[in-house]
Order: sequence, then C-alpha cells, then structure tokens
Amino acid sequence: MKSVEEKAKFDDYEMLDEYDFSDGVRGRFYKPTKIPTSMRLDNDVLLFLKKQASEKKIAYQTLINNLLREYMQEGLKLENK
Repeated sequence: MKSVEEKAKFDDYEMLDEYDFSDGVRGRFYKPTKIPTSMRLDNDVLLFLKKQASEKKIAYQTLINNLLREYMQEGLKLENK
C-alpha cells in the first residue's frame, strides 16, 4: 500500500487540456452492483416473466432489472420536463 505522502501528490491533480476523449466510450467499464433482495410476485406475473426471459434467452432476473430500469428512466424523463 502506498504511504500517505505518496497519495498526497495526487490530491491536487488536474486534467491537462491536451487529453483527447473524442473516441472514449462512456460507461465502458461500469458494472452495476447487484444487491440480493426478496420480492413477492404473483404467480401469473412470475410465470409470464420467466416465459418472456426464456424466449429472449436471458435470465428472468435480468429481464426484471431491464423492465424496472426502463420504468425508472421513463419516470426520470417525465420528472425532468
């Protein structure tokens, strides 16, 4: 581990103007943190989601996450109008 003195030299670091991020990809290495949780879903809803996920060849938890994320983003768009 680096000493406090070694870390301190980066405290006032500023980006230089000559860095070129024009070909950069936003979020390329971002990986969302997964939080284990329990949800109580109606059986018909769960069966539908599992069937949809199976047809799309993805995990049903991934499908649920995608659906909730879309809902969240739509809510944020409406909120920002």
